[in-house]
Amino acid sequence: MSTAQPAPSGDRRIDLRFDDNRLLPLLFGEHEQYLARVEKTLGVSLISRGNQLTIAGSEDGAEAARSVFDALWDRLKAGLEVGPAEVDAAIRMSMSNDASLRGQALSQLSDPRGALRTKRRVIAPRSATQAAYLDALAANELVFGLGPAGTGKTYLAVAQAVSLLMQGKVDRIILSRPAVEAGERLGFLPGDLKDKVDPYLRPLYDALYDMMPGDQVQKRLETGVIEVAPLAFMRGRTLSSAFVILDEAQNTTAMQMKMFLTRLGEGSRMAITGDITQIDLPSGQISGLKDALRILQGVEGVGFVHFTEADVVRHPLVGRIVRAYDAAGRAQAAEKAAERGA
Repeated sequence: MSTAQPAPSGDRRIDLRFDDNRLLPLLFGEHEQYLARVEKTLGVSLISRGNQLTIAGSEDGAEAARSVFDALWDRLKAGLEVGPAEVDAAIRMSMSNDASLRGQALSQLSDPRGALRTKRRVIAPRSATQAAYLDALAANELVFGLGPAGTGKTYLAVAQAVSLLMQGKVDRIILSRPAVEAGERLGFLPGDLKDKVDPYLRPLYDALYDMMPGDQVQKRLETGVIEVAPLAFMRGRTLSSAFVILDEAQNTTAMQMKMFLTRLGEGSRMAITGDITQIDLPSGQISGLKDALRILQGVEGVGFVHFTEADVVRHPLVGRIVRAYDAAGRAQAAEKAAERGA
């Protein structure tokens, strides 16, 4: 319940009242740290008195703060946890410029029916783009998740795969990556094939162990229900009734990408993730990911979701690092353009 009116300073003022005092410490955080987090990020003033919270700030800031606390409160009422990650996610979503996507994302954050359930945790989107990505994974047989590190594109694809496996909608999960950034040369590494490949596929293992108990992951790996394999070993296979993920796809060649895409069999889904600004192929070689994006635009059943630095959900410093590198890249491109024009 809330009321809104102009504040004496000309700013917007909104009064929120909550009907369960037992949940307020979880909403505000220890020593009201979540209130401070919202104040700093959205540029608003927050004052709590009993079960009432007063928000004062600009029109946009006050409305964003209202949406943050509405979503977090609904999440608590639904029996879901609220921690720093969820607070940051709600803030990030409230700042989306797309009103429809913003509302959809906040609804998924607060509604357990919109979350993915795995053995170890319930996973909800932490940005508006993540919400769109989860919808795309549910609606399409082939989805490309594109963007910088830390946006959750691979993690959410694994979560979707685990969720569908638990529901019996797929029989197995297949995870793949170009094993060596520019050519899959595995022979110089010691050990058998698994020993050679594991270091390159560790991020996929990490996601699996975050969603399922370790003994269950190990059992499914041993029985082949979960398969982790380098891209080079996909040729000639037809992957049926499986959720197939290709990670770091920017480092595939055009031929490798076509080979991989044509492995899709009956009852299967594919998620392909990558960052086209981080291509490690030899100079002059076309990235299979960039080539596929050009060729598959408009093809029915294929979804494309583009993440930006605003969607980075790791440590806040990661987002600032990504933005700094993007700014440096733009400046360098501008300098080169100016030199060509001189």
